[in-house]
Amino acid sequence: MVSITENEFKELAGYIKSNYGIHLNDEKKNLVTGRLHNVLFENNCGNFSEFFDLLKTDKSGRIVNTLVNKITTNYTYFMRESDHFKYFQDKVLPYLKNTVSDHDLRIWSAGCSSGEEPYTLAMIIDKYFNLERATWNTKVLATDISEDILIKAKKGQYSKEQVVSLPIDFRMNYFKKFDSKNDAIIERLKDEIIFRKLNLMNSSFPFKKKFHVIFCRNVMIYFDNKTKMELVNKFYEYMEPGGTLFIGHAESLNREQTKFEYILPAIYRKP
Repeated sequence: MVSITENEFKELAGYIKSNYGIHLNDEKKNLVTGRLHNVLFENNCGNFSEFFDLLKTDKSGRIVNTLVNKITTNYTYFMRESDHFKYFQDKVLPYLKNTVSDHDLRIWSAGCSSGEEPYTLAMIIDKYFNLERATWNTKVLATDISEDILIKAKKGQYSKEQVVSLPIDFRMNYFKKFDSKNDAIIERLKDEIIFRKLNLMNSSFPFKKKFHVIFCRNVMIYFDNKTKMELVNKFYEYMEPGGTLFIGHAESLNREQTKFEYILPAIYRKP
């Protein structure tokens, strides 16, 4: 395996943090070398300096996409931190139903990974509005930085072991058999999700309207505090008054650094 020098790691880690917000400390050296070893070999790079030079000069975007796909962690599962989904169903949706006069719900799953989170939100929304759903715009925006994981999410195929944690009515109403080991999201629910590639480190987001709900869970755990708070403040700008922000239970916000109001663990509200 090709080893990485201290200077090479510092340069690569600086590039990743500057462009994608992910903070890699010295303890991540082995992770980086392990995940990128084959990439260096496939691109005829004898060391990480050559790989970094290739990264900076690649005009096609192929090397950058490969790097992002290798360094991002996409661990998630259905009903992760289930208390959030219960709060969304029992508190947030009734509030939005009574206050959004134009029936245009704007919900964003930021860092959607392999799709479990946005699909679950779409199931909850569909069940909640039921026969009224046709009079509402209930599509969920799901974004991630990794093209590979977005391709997987769009397919909407999950093993039977992955979907077992969902309520039985969700499994019956929103999945179909794909093969002997896997189930697939039905097309009607797939149509409720808009998957897009988006870098949360962009200085601004390409949205004309503000969101009522933002889920950004277990993403900012990889950021340092400055990067995290800059992103949280952007979320605030792109959120409607009364909107709700969900973050991961392993994450927290410094209340002196944000205008969001604390509601419950990992749940915040824009006044």
